[in-house]
Amino acid sequence: MTTQQHDAQHHADHVDHADHVDFANPALAVTVGDACVNHASHGYIHDKDAYLRRMRRIEGQTRGLAKMIEEEQYCIDILTQVSAVTKALQSVALGLLNEHLSHCVVNAVREGGAEAELKLTEAQQAIARLMRS
Repeated sequence: MTTQQHDAQHHADHVDHADHVDFANPALAVTVGDACVNHASHGYIHDKDAYLRRMRRIEGQTRGLAKMIEEEQYCIDILTQVSAVTKALQSVALGLLNEHLSHCVVNAVREGGAEAELKLTEAQQAIARLMRS
């Protein structure tokens, strides 16, 4: 089963729990039997604007790198900027991972069962990917 198929099935399995969502308070918007399917319940949602600003800044830095190459600037200067963009992306990734662990995983573990196992496995895989990058 692909990730998209899993997500679609997972959402379909839990859509009947929507009456348990507190949309007035996004920090509490968790559905019963589901720790992070509802977009209002993603751990990063309270900092969404900050994450978007950071991503736009990184996007600008990346365009700046392309311009540096077009202008045939000095290799070390380009590498310095690549390092800055890499660090910025790593910072975003660590922030999102922290949000996921402290929100999605914690809520799933509280509920227990297969959802908890799934969220823990997803977190372990995400950490492994970050370590390899």
